[in-house]
Amino acid sequence: MSSTSSARPATPLVLWAWTGLGLLALLAWDASGLDLPLARLAGAHTGFPWRDNWFLATVLHEGGRRLAWLLALLLCLGVWWPLGPLRRLSPGARVQFALTSLLAAAAVSLLKAGSATSCPWDLGDFGGTARYASHWQLASDGGPGRCFPAGHASAGFSFIGGYLAFRDVDADLARRWLLAALGAGLVFGVAQQWRGAHFMSHTLWAGWVCWVTALALDAVWQPLQARVMA
Repeated sequence: MSSTSSARPATPLVLWAWTGLGLLALLAWDASGLDLPLARLAGAHTGFPWRDNWFLATVLHEGGRRLAWLLALLLCLGVWWPLGPLRRLSPGARVQFALTSLLAAAAVSLLKAGSATSCPWDLGDFGGTARYASHWQLASDGGPGRCFPAGHASAGFSFIGGYLAFRDVDADLARRWLLAALGAGLVFGVAQQWRGAHFMSHTLWAGWVCWVTALALDAVWQPLQARVMA
């Protein structure tokens, strides 16, 4: 399909270049040591007073998670019964979009399952028992672990693949979708950070993992579709 927007979509090479720059920025964030000072803005040695806040815990956490699953379900159903902007996508693009969202969320979940990093509210600095350590450390920090990267932030970031699905149809719509997915992921991530559930690096890495998952699938999917349609 041809784009209905005058704006030209970025080429795969440009997207991978930006991905590499994002990786360098994340590594710089890790090296800065800003995670703990930011966490101290929300918590103290007695814990995180906003941990059970109704808006953060019920609306943004529970509500956001359910909304994400609903959207994922609609994307899957939209492969056969597309609604709204999904009608502008080819069947193959709709499959890619739905699959990307599921794989991105799964990638973050798998990394969390194998993580030795504990959440801020588990640290001794905030009334817990774990010690603060880099999330790259493989040994246990003395806490329950399984907190890196941020799972709830991926409820927004996992839909970032919409940019790749729409960019050849409408570049402006693709960018709006990208901004919406990034915004949702950041809002969910900051909400969890304020509750003591994650550090900022957990949120940022979740976004990068979701993006790389979407970009890698796109690199495989596009040639596959071309061969099928040839």
